[in-house]
Amino acid sequence: MFSHKLFARVMLLAASAVFLVPAAHAQKRAAGFASDDDAFLALRDASRRGDAVRAADIASRLGNYAIPSYVDYYQLRPRIKDASPTEILAFLNKYSGSAIADRLRNDWLLEIGKRRDWVTFDEQYPQFELNDDTQLKCYALMSKAQKGMNVAVDARALLTVPKNYGEGCVALIGMLMENSQFNEDDLWAQIRLAAETGSTDFVRRLVPFTGIDDGSLVTAMEKPALITSKGVGFRRVKHEVFIVALGRIAKGNPAQAADILSSNTLLLNKKQEAQGWAQIALQASMKLAPEAADYWRKAGNAPLSLEGHQWKIRAALRAGDWKLVKQGVEAMPAALRDDATWTYWLARAVREEGKRDEANALMQSIASQTNFYGQLALEELGQKITIPPRAVPVTEEEIAPMAANQGFRRAFKFFDLGLRFEGYREWNWELRRMNERQHLAAAEFARRSEVLDRMVNTSDRTKIEVDFTQRFPSPYRDVMRSATQKLGLEMAWVYGLIRQESRFIMDARSHVGASGLMQLMPATARHVAKKIGMTDFAHSQVNEIETNILLGTNYLNMVLNDLGGSQTLATAAYNAGPGRPRAWRSTLTRPVEGAIFAESIPFSETRDYVKKVLSNATYYAAMFESKPQSLKDRLGNVAPTAFVPTDLP
Repeated sequence: MFSHKLFARVMLLAASAVFLVPAAHAQKRAAGFASDDDAFLALRDASRRGDAVRAADIASRLGNYAIPSYVDYYQLRPRIKDASPTEILAFLNKYSGSAIADRLRNDWLLEIGKRRDWVTFDEQYPQFELNDDTQLKCYALMSKAQKGMNVAVDARALLTVPKNYGEGCVALIGMLMENSQFNEDDLWAQIRLAAETGSTDFVRRLVPFTGIDDGSLVTAMEKPALITSKGVGFRRVKHEVFIVALGRIAKGNPAQAADILSSNTLLLNKKQEAQGWAQIALQASMKLAPEAADYWRKAGNAPLSLEGHQWKIRAALRAGDWKLVKQGVEAMPAALRDDATWTYWLARAVREEGKRDEANALMQSIASQTNFYGQLALEELGQKITIPPRAVPVTEEEIAPMAANQGFRRAFKFFDLGLRFEGYREWNWELRRMNERQHLAAAEFARRSEVLDRMVNTSDRTKIEVDFTQRFPSPYRDVMRSATQKLGLEMAWVYGLIRQESRFIMDARSHVGASGLMQLMPATARHVAKKIGMTDFAHSQVNEIETNILLGTNYLNMVLNDLGGSQTLATAAYNAGPGRPRAWRSTLTRPVEGAIFAESIPFSETRDYVKKVLSNATYYAAMFESKPQSLKDRLGNVAPTAFVPTDLP
């Protein structure tokens, strides 16, 4: 099979010569750099630092670079605040319809919003195609509000994740408070939300809207015990600050916060008391405290954040309280309630009430989804998990336009430069308006080009025409079979893990330093190498296929044996470290299904990871064994066990 670089080059030659560098230019690289690619990377760095002078200097040397739109973008981006509308519009027109033009429009709209230039904003915002910037959505609501439109409902639905707010969303909250579209309940809901997420800076920026001038709100965030030691007080604002402080104390010690609240309920009204219990219950739930479900019952129908809604149900699942599960799901906002996760658990709760037909209808509504909860729903309906019929394979005629696609070609160039983020942006931009056959063709083009992560992600988008050979590849099969057979390790599980860890990117490297197909940390690789007798191991070997698979499978086997053969616990351990699932298991008060344990993992990344790895493994097993599989059997049950430290890294 070609390398993706060689294959892409062959296809590009056949399609056109747009990306080829003239021979004369190839002889004359950008002055001061070993290659034009090095110069381009330096240009990108200068632009990201906001160094407009350096960016302009480097850009002037790249007149014939393979990706001129990005040369122009990186030159213009540091000057976005001062560039004239004429210059920006010239760029947008020149590269109209491209991913980078949409990116620049995003950048420009943020500046326009900060200037409150609503005329220009309203002209440009409808042309922003991705429309994935929360701050821009806040500016759009501000523009409507200043025209007299009521946007409170839309604002409440939007303002759910403070880390995405920026200046625009803080300004929106201020505007809606000033024009009375938001009331004190809205303001304090935002403050509690920020406190939940530890966003002290955001809380500080909302202080002017509260009328508080004594610093008590910031003190509640940073030194909450000083607030609670003074008691509740008599004014509403004091009560609200007290509730914020309670939540912050609960983050460290929920039981202590519960004692404080229990001793100070006389001056709180019922609604405020419920809000206090909700703050404590959320933190207790994320700590997997056995008392969490009791706290949620005391919270009653208190208004909750999106995280609060979800953790209420997770705590109820761990406690086995199906009534609380049902109440929790039914109280969720519709967009959250309709997620397959909560549809499944609602169905289980309804079935516990004896309403089997209603439960089956809910299960049926998600059983066609090829994800963790779709698979579990299928099993609840009495079926096992199989591989769906393969779509008609794409033809050469369908693949040819993908090879000629300019965005895909830019993506390959970025991948060669190690700029995966930019490559993903270009690749995904081209997929936006493609139909399912085109997605399959693009995935096949990625397969032939040996860019397996794009093959998997692109093929995953189809719903009607599916090709699991694209979605669940198994490269390096001989190496993997040899490694797993020696250990008695299930090959399907290992492939399921790799699919989630690295998406088969051979030189993948995580933000924490994990490397290769199986994403091994340096200390882990050294530990395993020593344990299996690799006396000549050097860390530079960790990205070699054979070495990475050898070390990764041995470590996974060590973790599996360390955790009693449970794939659920071992998968969590591979992502979060072997000590953490031991700690999470020790907080259980009763044996629980593996699905409940997985859903209540307190780390969002690990929770998602475990569900996806075991879902992947189930499909791989169905492919390898050519017979139906059970995800429920794979998940098993997890029983409470006292915490015992492990010496595994």
